[in-house]
Amino acid sequence: MRILVYGAGVLGSYLAHVLVRGGNEVTVLARGKRAEQLTTNGLVIRHYFQRRNTVDEVKVVRELAPDDLYDLIFVVMKYNDFPAVLPILAENQSSNIVLVGNNADARGMQNVLQERSKGKKNIVFGFQLSAGTREESGRIVCIRGGGQMVAGSLDGEISIKPILENAFRKTKYKLVYHEDIDAWLKSHIVLIVALNSVSYLHDGDLDQASKDNKLLKQAIDVMDEGFRVLESLNYAITPVSQAAFVRKYRRIFYSGLKIIHKLPFMKLIDGSFSEIAALYDSFGKLKHQTNVATPHWDEFEKRTMAKFVGR
Repeated sequence: MRILVYGAGVLGSYLAHVLVRGGNEVTVLARGKRAEQLTTNGLVIRHYFQRRNTVDEVKVVRELAPDDLYDLIFVVMKYNDFPAVLPILAENQSSNIVLVGNNADARGMQNVLQERSKGKKNIVFGFQLSAGTREESGRIVCIRGGGQMVAGSLDGEISIKPILENAFRKTKYKLVYHEDIDAWLKSHIVLIVALNSVSYLHDGDLDQASKDNKLLKQAIDVMDEGFRVLESLNYAITPVSQAAFVRKYRRIFYSGLKIIHKLPFMKLIDGSFSEIAALYDSFGKLKHQTNVATPHWDEFEKRTMAKFVGR
């Protein structure tokens, strides 16, 4: 299959690697220094848990022209970067698009794509369960299990499911379909906003974050309030176990947070607070639609945003 991976960061690079190894004709869209690294050295990945290195040759392009035709386009980027590429995707003649990453406004993005496109777009939303960092040399350090993406459509059954499955047919990568991907993505936002704020308030020093008992306990309150906002708007918290642990097993969850922040590989996970800031902003629009009190969420947002704006 002819596939474009739009975005060559940590997540997009691993996805491109999987698709290449699956026998697909893969093109990666990258710019600047990253495009030069891929062209010169190939797609270099250190698989952290698997303790192995891989190098793949990929075709590199620096833009998506309207007449470039692909069987599938995976757009893998931060939430705050999606708006800039939606008009480009709408102008392109390819029909099958998978937007991969954090997303607080899936419906709005889908509407923009459909309204600006000349033809119908088949749009899928996904979230790849992996993380990592990109070194100065361009090598990706990938933290993952077996390789997995949660995917779903906003309009019922995924119409391009056979195409998706064919792309990964010769790989060990797992596609997990979710019937309410919008609720899944919004539920995930609650977790990552709280956890990334803890790290950010300690300037990325996870050891110090693990010792800040007050802040970790407050993060749990933040999650609870976020889930309550979603529930008041009739979003089903998914997976259900997230809210259950936060509410019913608070002490165990708190202990888990302390342990997670001490794990060595956590220091290798890149994060962009500009994305978290955008998620705070989008979630704020949901909060304004409810009467749910969110004092802990509001304090977290105030502290982190003050620090972000002050930098």
